[in-house]
Amino acid sequence: MENMPTQELEDLRFIRYEAQDLIGYITLNRPEKRNALSADMVTELKQAFEFAEDDEACKVIVLRAEGDVFCAGADLGYIQELQGFGYTDNLADSTNLMQLFHQIYTLKKVVIGQVQGHALAGGCGLATICDFAFAVPEAKFGYTEVKIGFLPAIVSVFLLRKIGEARTKQLLLTGDVIPAQQALDFGLINFLVPGAELADKVYRFARRLCVENSAQSMETTKEMLARVPEMPLEDSLRYAARLNAEARASDDCRRGIAAFLAKEKITWEN
Repeated sequence: MENMPTQELEDLRFIRYEAQDLIGYITLNRPEKRNALSADMVTELKQAFEFAEDDEACKVIVLRAEGDVFCAGADLGYIQELQGFGYTDNLADSTNLMQLFHQIYTLKKVVIGQVQGHALAGGCGLATICDFAFAVPEAKFGYTEVKIGFLPAIVSVFLLRKIGEARTKQLLLTGDVIPAQQALDFGLINFLVPGAELADKVYRFARRLCVENSAQSMETTKEMLARVPEMPLEDSLRYAARLNAEARASDDCRRGIAAFLAKEKITWEN
């Protein structure tokens, strides 16, 4: 399948978007700035994810970056600009990043991080928020905010869910930068892949999700996993039972069970 046109996003300065083989690629495109985050870049990321969520040419999303660094956190010039902000401006700026992280976490489509280099501070937050993350062994990860008197506040909400309190405290309170193998051991990322194989491994994994899994089932499962931790035990079980019953009546479930009973191979590309 050829790349699909994305005219609605052609005016983006810091992000690229393209869809190929049902995979939507969102690419951080500031390699000269180590893909550092600014308010404009965060806004463009929100626009790109919103577009990808509704793009019929995209079933699974890959977040990747140009250059040697995945994302170095906040842009230096942007940090200097923040010094002149009052509380209202700072809250608006923080809310912009919070909205991006929440958007990715609750997005209907699976998001795969393709981390080809270091992911630090806000960049590590982007890797954290992905549903899956592939990284090269040379990549380093860290939430370094405490080292400059800042707080890793927004990412802490998601990191606690992902790797638990003890390891979250270790990473956020020390501000240590850790190697990719340790990030893998902590459950921060899912796979370590040599750089020469990274793009292909991510592509094959994304394609497997496109072909083998129901989009409706992945969407509902992702929503369920986001909501269940907030609920008391009995409420979460009732919620799960309701989703189970609703899924049984869905077209995808009927199609899948029919193929299973007929011992037919099913593909979910359409």
